[in-house]
Amino acid sequence: MTKSGEFDRKKLILVTGVTGYVGNRLVYRLLERGFRLRVFARDIERVRGKPWFNQVEIVEGDALLLADLERALTGVSVAYFLIHSRQLNSASVDRDSQIAHNFALAAESAQIERIIYLGELVDPQAKLSRFLRSRHETGYALRLGKVPVTEFRSGVIIGSGSALFEMMRVLVDREPVLVCPRWFYSRAHPIAIRNVLDYLEGALDQPASIGKLLEIGGLSKLSYANMMLEYAQIRNLKRVLIPTPFYAPRFSAFWVHMVTPISYNTVLPLIEGLHLVSMADDSEARKLFPQIHLLSFEEALQYALVKIRDGDIPSSFRDALVTSAGDIHPYQFKMVEGMYVEKRQLKVCLPPEKVFRAFCSIGGERGWLYMDWSWKLRGWLDKLVGGVGLRRGRRHPTELAPGDSLDFWRVETLEQNRSLMLYAEMKLPGKAWLEFESIPQEENSTLLTTTAYFDAYGFWGWAYWAAMWPFHKFIFDGVTREIAKLSGEIE
Repeated sequence: MTKSGEFDRKKLILVTGVTGYVGNRLVYRLLERGFRLRVFARDIERVRGKPWFNQVEIVEGDALLLADLERALTGVSVAYFLIHSRQLNSASVDRDSQIAHNFALAAESAQIERIIYLGELVDPQAKLSRFLRSRHETGYALRLGKVPVTEFRSGVIIGSGSALFEMMRVLVDREPVLVCPRWFYSRAHPIAIRNVLDYLEGALDQPASIGKLLEIGGLSKLSYANMMLEYAQIRNLKRVLIPTPFYAPRFSAFWVHMVTPISYNTVLPLIEGLHLVSMADDSEARKLFPQIHLLSFEEALQYALVKIRDGDIPSSFRDALVTSAGDIHPYQFKMVEGMYVEKRQLKVCLPPEKVFRAFCSIGGERGWLYMDWSWKLRGWLDKLVGGVGLRRGRRHPTELAPGDSLDFWRVETLEQNRSLMLYAEMKLPGKAWLEFESIPQEENSTLLTTTAYFDAYGFWGWAYWAAMWPFHKFIFDGVTREIAKLSGEIE
């Protein structure tokens, strides 16, 4: 700490949980301030595509291993602890507790100055699920060590890609009438992601926050039902909410899982938290950080909707889904930040540059390799509704460059011998991307990865995805196999 109270930029800061929602954004924020950063990641491949990859020091390791944590914390002044499991089982809860315990020991061994932890706003006296209680106990485990901890306990976070915002956005956009369980009417204290980052960053320059447990929230205090109505008003949508006396968290989570892109494991803890009255007593936080301009719920929504409008989501979800070498799953389906994501992987015993040349040569006169008639039919249907259709072809039979048209796609990004990202320009109730990757493996082989992304707009976007998913399942499987075959034939 300098005499002026500002954190010394020569000191090293460690950020954990950098593939998560808050951790990734915190790295950007701290780099903007000119801080020296080290990030700790379980798999370096999951952060290799981040724009900040070459601006930080990276330590790869397992947070369950004390030696890995000590290596990451050596020479560090302040560490942000942002590690949380997202699986609803006893093993993940026990894992979180062990990681927090190990982190406190490693921080003490490395003699760092302080730990900054972001937890959740929960009443420890309330009847909590084991999953929610673990959030509270993580902070307790960190404080058991000798290194002082600044713990922020946050209300539900509002921002593009946050679980609450995405659940609300999809439900209100799609459902004109909502039957509301009792948890819809519990009062909450939401906070904008911008303000969460303000507090996490501000703690560096506020020595009085060391050793404090601080509750944080935004300007608005309202129920989830009121949040949904306010969102509907901003979007100029008329929505009817029908209250019921039932709580039914697991049934509610399953229903949300079925009608939105938010998975059951993500939404159940959120619903369990919304069931409780979680109002932050943020008087001390406001006193310590008077410079932070807190946003209202409406302002937080407006910022999030701008992010959605500007298409910022692909820049984050795509990087978080890079698979490590050797960890091959033939098919994966995920829901990430409101996106439907389908990924296929196939190991090809050829060098990456040959696989790259193969997928860069599809389309146009060569066609789409598998069930080409179905691609032509889709192009014809697109033309029928005023779209660009499939007949635009391509500029060159084998070469592509960013901005090139490729039938009804546009080349968005191209990394030589590595990846090709296509953006769909056909008529769709949403936005879609198709990505091909040639990831180097051992013994001069390649992991060929085909990933389809779809950001659905409203009910019709969901209905379109539901109708097309069965066809995607075997069409993209076939295209991936044919690209692998073509890799061995193309010069």
